[in-house]
Amino acid sequence: MSYNLVDPVKLTQQLVQCKSVTPLEGGALQLLSDILAQANFSCTRVDRNGIPNLFARWGTEGPVFGFNGHTDTVPVGDLDAWSVDPFGGEIKQEKLWGRGAADMKSGVAAFVAAAVSFVHESPPKGSLIITITGDEEARAVDGTIAIFDWMEAQNQKMDVCIVGEPTCPEIMGEAIKIGRRGSLSVKITMLGVQGHSAYPERYINPVEAMVHLGYQLTSTKLDEGTDNFQPSNLALSSIETGNETSNIVPGRCTALLNIRFSDQHSSKSLLKWIRDTVNSVASDHKCEGKMELLSSAESFITPKGDFTDLVANAVYKTIGVQPELSTSGGTSDARFIIHHCPVVEVGLVGKTIHQVDEHVEIQQIRDLKSIYVQCLKDYFG
Repeated sequence: MSYNLVDPVKLTQQLVQCKSVTPLEGGALQLLSDILAQANFSCTRVDRNGIPNLFARWGTEGPVFGFNGHTDTVPVGDLDAWSVDPFGGEIKQEKLWGRGAADMKSGVAAFVAAAVSFVHESPPKGSLIITITGDEEARAVDGTIAIFDWMEAQNQKMDVCIVGEPTCPEIMGEAIKIGRRGSLSVKITMLGVQGHSAYPERYINPVEAMVHLGYQLTSTKLDEGTDNFQPSNLALSSIETGNETSNIVPGRCTALLNIRFSDQHSSKSLLKWIRDTVNSVASDHKCEGKMELLSSAESFITPKGDFTDLVANAVYKTIGVQPELSTSGGTSDARFIIHHCPVVEVGLVGKTIHQVDEHVEIQQIRDLKSIYVQCLKDYFG
């Protein structure tokens, strides 16, 4: 294949056909490495603890423009519910179907195709770096983090970076992400004393304590939001006892919660608030309260300026849509990149991510490649 003729649609199709459900590589990174190597990118696998990662660089001098993405996907789920082969990469109705088509193999294909095309047609005075992980959909501890640990040890540095995650709710180009709210997931356990429901003097009910706790946590308004972030919100996602008998009061009750928080908070401050509330409620109900931190990520933002303007203007010049500079949505690997350089996420419409019959419009893949090429032209121009 001539490296200046990388078709982002064909490449998306090939990537979907790679069964790269986390943490499997499925041939996806090998495919990308082969394509980039043909375009004179120096490619290095940066695997860690069984997680596949790829680092690729074209050029040796600055400035350095980076792209980041992932080829791992969430599981298929109920296979019988799919109307297509989730790993077939089928094209019909002007859409490309399959697991990872939207999140985010199309984004990876678009920026790889853009980078290859750009260095062939307009070799810049500078460098391009492409980092791709196989650990974004899982614990994310040996993916992009591992790549940037390796980059630091090798004195490799990006000056700016685009992450190719889907960023648009409904219309192509309507939003780019310049930051994300923080995320905190906690498991809470209330321990009481099991007993027969007819003898309240013989049991201590942890379910009542958990219900009271849940009300206190969910009824607290955390903030009003800020200029850059929507208000923080707490979701109580599970309360479990494992008890299916109505006349037994269980001795244990567990709950899961997640908080998406603005820059008015930190994981540390929120954990203290939760811990204080748990201890207070547990004491009131004569229970023992325990907490376990499951995951956390701090809020971050790339301040509005030259780079955010460059990306927004590239979207407008390419498809005629002026994007909103957004911080909505869940977490992404941009939260790791922000510690190294300014980062902006720009991608296609993400309405079907993680769903049965995940798909993406063919034209959006082509538009996204064009947007990335425009970003490169404007940055190095």
